[in-house]
Amino acid sequence: MLVAPALLIIVVFRLWPLLLGVNFSFTGDGDQNGMRVGLSNYAELFDDPVFRTALRNVGLLVLLLPVAVAIPGLLATFIFLRVPGNRFFRSVYFFPAVLSPVIIGAIFNLLLSVDGPLNAVLGFVGLDPVDWLGDSSVAIFSVVGVHIWATFGMGLVVFLSGFATLDPTLLDAARVDGASTPQVIRHVIIPGLSRTIQFVFVTTMIGMLTSMFGLLFVMTSGGPGGSTYLPEYYIWIQQGQMSRPALASAASTVLFLVMLVVGLAQIAILRRGLKED
Repeated sequence: MLVAPALLIIVVFRLWPLLLGVNFSFTGDGDQNGMRVGLSNYAELFDDPVFRTALRNVGLLVLLLPVAVAIPGLLATFIFLRVPGNRFFRSVYFFPAVLSPVIIGAIFNLLLSVDGPLNAVLGFVGLDPVDWLGDSSVAIFSVVGVHIWATFGMGLVVFLSGFATLDPTLLDAARVDGASTPQVIRHVIIPGLSRTIQFVFVTTMIGMLTSMFGLLFVMTSGGPGGSTYLPEYYIWIQQGQMSRPALASAASTVLFLVMLVVGLAQIAILRRGLKED
């Protein structure tokens, strides 16, 4: 009875809309509005080269996910080990998380422009300038890098909360036994933070797949040539500009399934790896 209100909220505001969206993805748009069209929306999705590019970019995000998790994990470890200035670094690292993605995108549009400060530094050291946002092979890495910089503060806070649950006697015992800092991290800290690491992996992945719209809109608008499209941006284009809500629902369903599969796979791999350690 105590859990029932929370379950009711989840069912009404989460599961039921999700099922409605999945059901809507099997209907048509335009003249076929409300008519059952089977899997035609999904066939159209996977026949669209832009959507296939968005899915390839999802694969790239999955490959970059360990980097996005390792950065706040290592910085939180340094703060936990009380490096000089740890309190100052704690506030500085979290500061970008309170900024709007639109503001962050506008700032990095200036920094990453062809005639911007970053290319000026490259020119000063004798390197050729890079079109960070106009080169289709570089733009997606630029946007993802900015997103990691802007959001790793939240992961850092979660890791610091996890450190609060570590048994300090294990750390003291490791130091007494002469363990080096890398050995302490590998054999004490990582196993002790296994659940925290799993949580940060899943939430970081969800953030990378569903919270980059602002940066994409401001920095590249999906370009150049659709190379920086992600499913969430594709969904917005189909829903808002193309007036294809049923097709957008199909894309949303695919995105949900991708996140579900990748999240479960990550948890399984992490659990296996931590057991082996």
